[in-house]
Amino acid sequence: MARKKKVSLEMINPNAAGIDVGSRSHFVAIGQGIEDVREFGVYSEDLKALAGWLLGNKVVSVAMESTGTYWQNLYAALQEAGLKVTLVNGKFAKNIHGKKTDVKDCQWLQKLHSIGLLTGSFLPDAATEELRTYCRHRTNLIDMAADTTRKMQKYLRLLNLRLDVVVRDITGETGLAIIEAVCRGEKSAEALASLRHYNCRKSKEEIGKALQSNGRKDYLFALTQELELYKVLQLKINQCDKAIEQLVNEQLENDEEKKALRAEAKPHKRVNKNAPKNIDINQVAYQYFDGVDLMQIEGVSHNVAMTLMSEVGRKGLKKFATAKQFASWLRLSPNNKISGGRVLSNRIPKGSNRLKIALRNTANAIGNLKDTHLSNFFRRICFRRGRAAAVSATARKLAVIIWNMVVKGVPYNPPTHYEFLDQKRKRKVQEMKKLIAKFNLTTNELGLQTSPL
Repeated sequence: MARKKKVSLEMINPNAAGIDVGSRSHFVAIGQGIEDVREFGVYSEDLKALAGWLLGNKVVSVAMESTGTYWQNLYAALQEAGLKVTLVNGKFAKNIHGKKTDVKDCQWLQKLHSIGLLTGSFLPDAATEELRTYCRHRTNLIDMAADTTRKMQKYLRLLNLRLDVVVRDITGETGLAIIEAVCRGEKSAEALASLRHYNCRKSKEEIGKALQSNGRKDYLFALTQELELYKVLQLKINQCDKAIEQLVNEQLENDEEKKALRAEAKPHKRVNKNAPKNIDINQVAYQYFDGVDLMQIEGVSHNVAMTLMSEVGRKGLKKFATAKQFASWLRLSPNNKISGGRVLSNRIPKGSNRLKIALRNTANAIGNLKDTHLSNFFRRICFRRGRAAAVSATARKLAVIIWNMVVKGVPYNPPTHYEFLDQKRKRKVQEMKKLIAKFNLTTNELGLQTSPL
């Protein structure tokens, strides 16, 4: 008779609990028995009862999945009760196939957390999280305004008003003035063309040719509605900018040393039309990161600085022990899959966040620059692996540079000469000279004539 073997794992968190977060109820497990599982509601009194039940059973550490936005109030209630909470990505806590129930899910989380197989997700500090809420809401408003702009362009085209052909941006001064006049009932092409701004490249005659309307009332009604929505969204964006400015000023006013810092003006940095108009992001970012001038990096825009402030923050960057960990969290590092001693794949992992998208956009813009440290690096990678790989590699390099600047306080000082490459090139030249001398010596011994190389 074969004896049954038992496999035991070391208990890392003996007083641990697992919570399966739901939209209408939360299942909590403090053990692997059915009597160790309880269901709680989602109201405030239910969350307090949940925390009290865990404390009554001497639970110290809790693991829970980050399911949508349902976890946030529960997370705050557990932290307020003094429990150590580990927020887990659901991808790393999947149960085996065919074992999917709420009870088994919470028990599975409790088991994995007890033996120390779960790692927590990154969470910013409270101040950064508050700023992140404002910035993400502002981004959503900008996306909604962009959809409204596309719809206005569509109804203009259906009205046979080809404003998109003669004007670069229909939401500019010329474009909005013409659209407002059309919505008021103006039909004369000459009158509409007279609203042209003096900076517009197209002449009045050419603009007038593009503004011959067919007079459809239904399209005009829809265009008027979209214009009103666009104005409302622009008003909301301005209000959001004021709230962001007030929050940032409150965070910086408490530190006199930060308020005394003054950043160098950078007129060469182009300000995007969607950037906040009432905030000097160059100065604010310089004070926020304690005198670290991230805008010195070529290609880094105001959007990158604001995204870094709102998504990670200065304290959040220090949670990563090394620059490699920060790049890995951004999913910009290769995910090597090795089997049988052979690398099967080294693609970067799937998934992205707002900071990764901003860094990749910056890397793509760096690829269009000339004679800079990062643009030369981009071109070397692009020559060997293609532009897509160059964008990822440059984005990772940007992440490493930013981490070292903020955490270690190292200023950005790109090398003007590639000393390593120069030494390597010199060695190759010396080797070639030796080969040429040896070749000439051999041919002379044979009595052959050689031409100089």
